[in-house]
Amino acid sequence: MAHVVVLGAGLGGAIMAYELKDQLRKEDRVTVVTKDPTYHFVPSNPWIAVGWRKREEITVDLAPTMARKGINFIPVAAEKLHPEENRIALVDGQSVSYDYLVIATGPELAFDEIPGFGPQGHTQSICHIDHAESAEKVFQELLKNPGPVIIGAAQGASCFGPAYEFLFILETALRKARIRDKVPMTFVTPEPYVGHLGLDGVGDTKGLLESEMRAKHIKWMTSTRVKKVEAGQMTVEEVGEDGLAKPEKVLPFAYSMMLPAFRGIKPVSGIEGLSNPRGFTIVDKHQQNPRFKNIFAVGVCVAIPPMAPTPVPCGVPKTGFMIESMVTATAHNIGNLVRGGQADEQGTWNAICLADFGDGGIAFVAQPQIPPRNVNWSASGKWVHLAKVGFEKYFLRKLRQGKSEPFYESLALKVLGIDKLKETTKT
Repeated sequence: MAHVVVLGAGLGGAIMAYELKDQLRKEDRVTVVTKDPTYHFVPSNPWIAVGWRKREEITVDLAPTMARKGINFIPVAAEKLHPEENRIALVDGQSVSYDYLVIATGPELAFDEIPGFGPQGHTQSICHIDHAESAEKVFQELLKNPGPVIIGAAQGASCFGPAYEFLFILETALRKARIRDKVPMTFVTPEPYVGHLGLDGVGDTKGLLESEMRAKHIKWMTSTRVKKVEAGQMTVEEVGEDGLAKPEKVLPFAYSMMLPAFRGIKPVSGIEGLSNPRGFTIVDKHQQNPRFKNIFAVGVCVAIPPMAPTPVPCGVPKTGFMIESMVTATAHNIGNLVRGGQADEQGTWNAICLADFGDGGIAFVAQPQIPPRNVNWSASGKWVHLAKVGFEKYFLRKLRQGKSEPFYESLALKVLGIDKLKETTKT
């Protein structure tokens, strides 16, 4: 009998547990360890932040769902991973031993790397539902007292799609409130150009996003890093292609939502051979750690090097579609290992995204995610908003049912008419 522990229960961790149950033997056990007993659908956070969704609409109580699947569920945060001992120490004094471990923790949000940055400082966030709810309260104040808005991402960020989404969702909400004319909007990003997305663009994301910004009178600053944030003002500097910084600028704001850089969580960071200097977990093409062969990792916590140097550092995003591919490969590989076989499957890291703009949006597909690509496609239209709403409902319904079906593959096939993007390959 093998005991497989999944550390984390976000998108990657929850579906990882479900898929493991389908791949393991009847006598094998699966345990999920997570600090948060409730799953929330992160792609809906921009809607939370403008009051278009409530917490109960986008959350799933995981304990009863896991119980129905026969999965042991421990809603206690990890304190420290001890890979040499094959165990995880928890903050309440428990110790969980494992035969195989899947790290699916998501990231730690590095707000502290910039003075005054983040929800504890002067900018808002949509990375967590708690942050999005706080952002909604400040949004209500903006409606009463309109002023300049700054939306974007900090240097080192790797998840740019939600920043663009929130920019346009907020713009739509301001128009609906009939105060858009009183709110100058600026998008600030470390990307070398609008629509880079950490992927050197997908299809014509540059042209599509720039066109949307021009049409909606939104200014932008690229290759820009945030130096500090104070009440009502943000100090930034643009960096030229030669790497030299231009004079600092001070941007006033009444409201700002800025995405932070990510790093690995402390319980799995600083372990030689397991994590890189930013705390992300090192894996090979089978999602397996090269040093600790019984440890795998999926999702945002995985170490992926940047595609190419940029004047201001940009990370590579781990999209839901890509994470799902990692999960499927990992489940197959651990299933093989417990039966005496080898890890022989790897995910096909493709990207698919529906970026909702409130009353329209942009969709893109990159196969594979990192160029050169076999598919490099993007499109825009009101249908994207409707597709995103439909996918939210579909995903949450299936997650509550404990289904392990490939959610994003279904999205690609049913919504976009694209097949065979999330295959795994044997090596």
